[in-house]
Amino acid sequence: MQKNTAAKTLVRGATGDWEVVIGLEVHAQVASRAKLFSGASTEFGGEPNSHVSLVDAAMPGMLPVINAACIAQAVRTGLGLKAKINLTSVFDRKNYFYPDLPQGYQISQYKSPIVGAGEVEVDVDGDTLKVGIERLHLEQDAGKSVHDQHPEYSYVDLNRSGVALMEIVSRPDMRSAKQAQAYVSKLRTILRYLGTCDGDMERGNLRADVNVSVRKPGGEFGTRCEIKNVNSIRFIGQAIEAEARRQIDLIEDGGQIEQETRLFDPARNETRSMRSKEEAHDYRYFPDPDLLPLELTQDYVDALKKDLPELPDAKKQRFVGSYKLSAYDADVLVAERESAEFFEAVAKGRDGKTAANWVINELFGRLNKESLEIATSPVSAGQLGAIIDLIGSGAISGKIAKDVFEIVWSEGGDPAEIVERRGLTQVTDTGAIETAVDQVVAANPDKVSQVKAKPALLGWFVGQVMKSTGGKANPQAVNEVLKRKLGI
Repeated sequence: MQKNTAAKTLVRGATGDWEVVIGLEVHAQVASRAKLFSGASTEFGGEPNSHVSLVDAAMPGMLPVINAACIAQAVRTGLGLKAKINLTSVFDRKNYFYPDLPQGYQISQYKSPIVGAGEVEVDVDGDTLKVGIERLHLEQDAGKSVHDQHPEYSYVDLNRSGVALMEIVSRPDMRSAKQAQAYVSKLRTILRYLGTCDGDMERGNLRADVNVSVRKPGGEFGTRCEIKNVNSIRFIGQAIEAEARRQIDLIEDGGQIEQETRLFDPARNETRSMRSKEEAHDYRYFPDPDLLPLELTQDYVDALKKDLPELPDAKKQRFVGSYKLSAYDADVLVAERESAEFFEAVAKGRDGKTAANWVINELFGRLNKESLEIATSPVSAGQLGAIIDLIGSGAISGKIAKDVFEIVWSEGGDPAEIVERRGLTQVTDTGAIETAVDQVVAANPDKVSQVKAKPALLGWFVGQVMKSTGGKANPQAVNEVLKRKLGI
């Protein structure tokens, strides 16, 4: 088994170095059209309380009916996390009072979750870290309290009430904000590949409770504090660093860390106390009497496993082996399933490294600049592949290819027709190239003596010839003619 190679990150305090210990509870909204125990819609938005069934509103006598699609999504996620699937699991009532929880309890799982131990492998600064997954359980989301519509009242919107969540609980295996961010990014990528959660953090479909404690290196675990509902990867990093610094400063000043739940304020870059941390007994868990234990068969699990897509780690390994890509380039390409599919369409029948360079550097660079997604790219995989083919055939140079890319991006069209119509075909006629070389050499006698003494300066002459031909000359032919003319 591969060992962790991730280096430990220590934080400097007044009394020496400290180690930060981090565990995450990630809440991922299950991708399903209906809620966990009712047929109400999970569609985002809509008028307040327009996606609410009698079950969601906890009307007397209403009984929950489990959504089989949500069960399948949880099992598929567990398989994607290399986790143990528990063939028997139990739904419990987690009792607490809050205005947006009309039942007075949340249906969740406690001692018998649907998914057990697994792991996620992440790469951080060239090091490998295996983050253990303790469990994945299913539970209902709560509604939403709205406080800003009227100064004297609070309102409750139950559209999210009863929406299925997967709570994915990690082991406390992370030791830096960067590792935690890499873990959440990788977890989101896996969920998106599986299609079990869209990972949209802006809408709250993926959010994290961040558990942070500090200790002297090699010492006992310290008292942890939980930072609730952090909804961006950037904020996760900032919250960890702010909370770790708060705890270190407090301990070094002679204080003690109280186990509590805190909130992160990104405007002030600080965490604030919310309430004392509840223990399991505070929620008075007990099996929900309206729901029988959930029984799965191994055949059911095996059928779901058989239909899993190729996941990021396997795809990365294949890209490195089949296309001869660097680990870094493969990581970039497999970060999103759509990006990986786009690359493979471009690379089909072509050199993998060339395809990767164009997809990563030219296409992704332009998409980022324009704030566009791969799905809305103005340049299709077929068009980009055609540009690469024109370079490979010698029809155009790399410089002209970038000009063609810009034309396709702005105007669309077939790259070969654009090259033909605009007269962009590469000049390969030796006579024409020799004429251009003679003109550049004649105009720069001082440079001629320099390049004979220092052949590395030949690139300057190549650039001048390319400039004089509008970038159309074949660079290799220009090099050969220059070397012959200059006696290099």
